[in-house]
Amino acid sequence: MITLVTIIHVLVSIGLILVVLLQTGKGADMGAVFGGSSSTIFGSSGAGNFLTRLTTGMAIVFMITSLTLGYFSGKKPSASVFDRGKVEVQQPDRGQPGPVATPQAPAQAPAPQATPQAQTPQPQKPATP
Repeated sequence: MITLVTIIHVLVSIGLILVVLLQTGKGADMGAVFGGSSSTIFGSSGAGNFLTRLTTGMAIVFMITSLTLGYFSGKKPSASVFDRGKVEVQQPDRGQPGPVATPQAPAQAPAPQATPQAQTPQPQKPATP
């Protein structure tokens, strides 16, 4: 259903752009700029023609599809990479690389190891023939 609403939304968006660009502006001639127009401030008050009615209808459909898509986008369950317990990592081995589960970090830090004592070399006996 979301796919159908998205397709309708895109088609109405493109249609709305084209219909608005096809309309001529009120007072678009040069005489209107210098006050030579005899029309009123807001243009003629006659009934709207086909393009203005089509623009209104498409704008209403555009708003309805926008609200519908906004409503459905809030209902999606969100999943994150951090929600999973184990992370799959591929390691370059000599064999076939494959997914490897990495272990979880321990809760406590490991205890420090004691440093080894330096050993003095023992004199070796010469080999007897």
